[in-house]
Amino acid sequence: MLFNAIFLLSMPGGSEWILILLVILLFFGGKKIPDLMRGIGRGVREFNDAKENVKSEIESGMKEKDREKEKVTQ
Repeated sequence: MLFNAIFLLSMPGGSEWILILLVILLFFGGKKIPDLMRGIGRGVREFNDAKENVKSEIESGMKEKDREKEKVTQ
Protein backbone atom coordinates (compact mmCIF):
# COMPACT_ATOMS: atom_id res chain seq x y z
CA MET A 1 0.00 0.00 0.00
CA LEU A 2 2.79 2.40 0.93
CA PHE A 3 4.71 1.51 -2.24
CA ASN A 4 1.72 2.46 -4.42
CA ALA A 5 1.41 5.85 -2.72
CA ILE A 6 5.12 6.58 -3.14
CA PHE A 7 5.03 5.44 -6.78
CA LEU A 8 2.07 7.70 -7.57
CA LEU A 9 3.74 10.68 -5.95
CA SER A 10 6.89 10.18 -7.98
CA MET A 11 5.14 10.17 -11.37
CA PRO A 12 5.57 13.40 -13.37
CA GLY A 13 2.51 15.58 -13.79
CA GLY A 14 1.23 17.37 -16.89
CA SER A 15 3.49 20.42 -16.69
CA GLU A 16 6.49 18.21 -15.92
CA TRP A 17 5.85 16.13 -19.07
CA ILE A 18 5.76 19.33 -21.13
CA LEU A 19 9.08 20.41 -19.63
CA ILE A 20 10.60 16.97 -20.35
CA LEU A 21 9.40 17.11 -23.97
CA LEU A 22 10.83 20.62 -24.41
CA VAL A 23 14.21 19.51 -23.06
CA ILE A 24 14.23 16.54 -25.44
CA LEU A 25 13.33 18.85 -28.32
CA LEU A 26 16.18 21.20 -27.38
CA PHE A 27 18.74 18.40 -27.08
CA PHE A 28 17.87 16.47 -30.22
CA GLY A 29 16.17 19.04 -32.44
CA GLY A 30 13.07 18.48 -34.55
CA LYS A 31 14.88 16.54 -37.28
CA LYS A 32 16.57 14.02 -34.96
CA ILE A 33 13.46 13.02 -32.99
CA PRO A 34 12.04 10.66 -35.70
CA ASP A 35 15.43 8.91 -35.91
CA LEU A 36 15.52 8.63 -32.13
CA MET A 37 12.03 7.11 -32.04
CA ARG A 38 12.93 4.67 -34.84
CA GLY A 39 15.96 3.57 -32.86
CA ILE A 40 13.88 3.09 -29.73
CA GLY A 41 11.31 1.11 -31.74
CA ARG A 42 14.02 -1.16 -33.17
CA GLY A 43 15.45 -1.71 -29.71
CA VAL A 44 12.06 -2.65 -28.27
CA ARG A 45 11.37 -4.98 -31.21
CA GLU A 46 14.75 -6.71 -30.81
CA PHE A 47 14.18 -7.07 -27.07
CA ASN A 48 10.76 -8.65 -27.64
CA ASP A 49 12.19 -11.02 -30.27
CA ALA A 50 14.97 -12.10 -27.92
CA LYS A 51 12.45 -12.56 -25.11
CA GLU A 52 10.27 -14.78 -27.30
CA ASN A 53 13.30 -16.82 -28.41
CA VAL A 54 14.35 -17.44 -24.82
CA LYS A 55 10.80 -18.34 -23.85
CA SER A 56 10.46 -20.83 -26.72
CA GLU A 57 13.83 -22.41 -25.90
CA ILE A 58 12.84 -22.85 -22.27
CA GLU A 59 9.48 -24.35 -23.24
CA SER A 60 11.08 -26.76 -25.72
CA GLY A 61 13.61 -27.79 -23.08
CA MET A 62 10.81 -28.47 -20.61
CA LYS A 63 8.91 -30.54 -23.19
CA GLU A 64 12.04 -32.52 -24.02
CA LYS A 65 12.64 -33.22 -20.34
CA ASP A 66 9.04 -34.42 -19.94
CA ARG A 67 9.47 -36.75 -22.94
CA GLU A 68 12.63 -38.20 -21.39
CA LYS A 69 10.76 -38.83 -18.12
CA GLU A 70 7.99 -40.63 -20.02
CA LYS A 71 10.54 -42.85 -21.79
CA VAL A 72 12.18 -43.77 -18.48
CA THR A 73 8.89 -44.67 -16.79
CA GLN A 74 7.71 -46.87 -19.69
